[in-house]
Amino acid sequence: MEQNPYLPITMKLTKNLVETEDRNINTFTLEFLNKQDEENFKYMPGQFAELSAFGYGEAPFGIATSPTEPGILKFSVAKVGCVSNALHLMEEGTMVGVRGPMGNYYPVEEFKGKNLVIIGGGFAFTTLRALAVYMLDPAHRGDYGDITVIYGARNPGLLLYKEELAAWENNPNINLVTTIDRPAEGWTKHVGFIPSITEQVAPSSVNTYAVVCGPPAMIKFTLPVLEKLNFPPERIYTSLEMRMKCGLGICGRCNIGTEYVCKDGPVFSMAQLKDLPSEY
Repeated sequence: MEQNPYLPITMKLTKNLVETEDRNINTFTLEFLNKQDEENFKYMPGQFAELSAFGYGEAPFGIATSPTEPGILKFSVAKVGCVSNALHLMEEGTMVGVRGPMGNYYPVEEFKGKNLVIIGGGFAFTTLRALAVYMLDPAHRGDYGDITVIYGARNPGLLLYKEELAAWENNPNINLVTTIDRPAEGWTKHVGFIPSITEQVAPSSVNTYAVVCGPPAMIKFTLPVLEKLNFPPERIYTSLEMRMKCGLGICGRCNIGTEYVCKDGPVFSMAQLKDLPSEY
């Protein structure tokens, strides 16, 4: 029987991890309670789900895990409202509702045989983390060329997935570039905003796709850099996950022109977005 898209499945919160030094972003690890729910929840990097804090409501969040990580889902959530605050206060072992997966995903089939440049800022790195983990999996790594990740935050304490980033630095299968906005004590890596660091690193556009996700200002100023580096609009992808609402395209609050971000996105190429109103 097909799952009712309005009804969440129940999952167990097995880990509530504080990610950032300001304690504003936590990563929740959720465990499937039965195999059937896990088998029905087929997703790909870039998709999202609605999380329910029972008694408080639900809100949409990008899925931070890859389908190559079985048995669990991860979501990195900033405290910005009633639902997210309730999630942050939950004790491990609490039951959470999950509705999804929803939206489209990064075109991993289209990326095959190509190099990838993944550019992320702040806590918008969640679905980009999922994409990188998917491509680094031994079952998929041979399908892709060079993988470069450029990731930054205001300061070192606001970077997500610090242990994973440290592992990537020593992984020959990925080229990681991390940066912070301004110098900080003990920081020995890049210093500067994402657009300027991207221009400095200057990844080749030859046989390469770029995927960008972050604050709107970061995306706005990174796109001209990619254009300068000769990335055509059809080979630049981004996620409009900040426009996600009900997840089904029913409420109408996510629409941009003729497109509904919850249904037609949240992943779009810049070639697609050029034909839409600039309100995004």
